[in-house]
Amino acid sequence: MVAAAQTVMVDGHRLRLTNPDKVLYAESGTTKAEVISYLMQVAPLMLPHLADRICTRKRWPEGVGEPGRPGEVFFEKNLPDHAPDWIRRQQIEHGHHAATYPVVESVADLAWLGQMNALELHVPQWRLTPSGEQGNPDRLVLDLDPGPGAGLAQCAEVAHEARAVLQDIGLETYPVTSGSKGLHLYAPLDGEHDSDYVNEFAKTLAKALEQHLPKLVVSTQTKSRRDGKARSSPRLARGTRSMTICPNWTCSTSWTASMPTHWPLSNHRWFRGSQARTSTIGSRSR
Repeated sequence: MVAAAQTVMVDGHRLRLTNPDKVLYAESGTTKAEVISYLMQVAPLMLPHLADRICTRKRWPEGVGEPGRPGEVFFEKNLPDHAPDWIRRQQIEHGHHAATYPVVESVADLAWLGQMNALELHVPQWRLTPSGEQGNPDRLVLDLDPGPGAGLAQCAEVAHEARAVLQDIGLETYPVTSGSKGLHLYAPLDGEHDSDYVNEFAKTLAKALEQHLPKLVVSTQTKSRRDGKARSSPRLARGTRSMTICPNWTCSTSWTASMPTHWPLSNHRWFRGSQARTSTIGSRSR
């Protein structure tokens, strides 16, 4: 029997919830209601990562599917006309057209995104200025993705090397599990440099790691060169290029999450092959 739609109060706002028993993660049996509950519980950890950033959503209308039979998915930039009026909106120019993005600020915003089956939330590496313009990048993100025959151990070794390089120029780094196979390194920036400057620096860093650790790192997408190595690639800060936030799940058929961790990486269970899951969420996400 399909559960009836209901209207609830969230953070002072009325929200209509439909199909709360719809299974969105078949492998774990996780329902829409459980996804919304999760979002509301982790809101204090998640909202700081969304603050003043436009949000692109990745939506699975019928759930993520099963192994070998993935569910239909699409990216959504524009906020639909039927979205609640309490959600902050920001128009961004894209060449010859404009898109109106949500800027997620509250528990109610997150609950509505769960109602819309927006299972991944992506934001750029910059924040909006008080006047609503694109600011300079406020963080550098390096994506370490293991190729065939490589794993988290290789990514962790590269991450420690990247940390040392960035520390030498005064940048502290914070490791985050990707929720899949690899790692992300975040380095906060002071916002003094524009996206072109930051992007060129990030590309130079990726190539320098490849030159310093040729047996462990490759900075290109070429599959034939990735065997046994970790691909080091910057998440570019230009325009609306974005990446999933933390702590947010990554929508494989398993319910795994992108999670913050700490140095040294070799101390962690996931270093020995496990994945970070939503049940391990802690208060280290900042």
